[in-house]
Amino acid sequence: MQIHWLAILAAAVAGFMVGGIWYGPLFGKAWMQARGLNEEELKSGANMGKIFGATFVLNLIAAFALDHLYNTYDTPLGLHYSLVVAGIIGVGFIATSVGVNYLFSRLPRALFLIDAGYWIVMYLVMGAIFGLLV
Repeated sequence: MQIHWLAILAAAVAGFMVGGIWYGPLFGKAWMQARGLNEEELKSGANMGKIFGATFVLNLIAAFALDHLYNTYDTPLGLHYSLVVAGIIGVGFIATSVGVNYLFSRLPRALFLIDAGYWIVMYLVMGAIFGLLV
């Protein structure tokens, strides 16, 4: 099995950037409202360096797992195949799991749509990177 380090790193960086855009200019205010938070609360008492660092490490792990998953099938990767697999992960596993948790936690539908949407887009972007680089 070949580990595609460049694709893993690029996918992790891209996933991190998607999060910055998603929870920043795109849906940041709506996310804070759905969570019942404001900017002051988010900044107070939080070690943002630790949060961002841990987030990047988690993105690296997700990208590594995606690379491993792609390597388990004996078929050429290609953009279409990588997007299909990433979409199945985002919609079929992540969004459904988040949805179950949010239902039992009685969290707002808007929050589910924002958070599940992020995971779907993040995995699709990672999948596109693997499809183009591997």
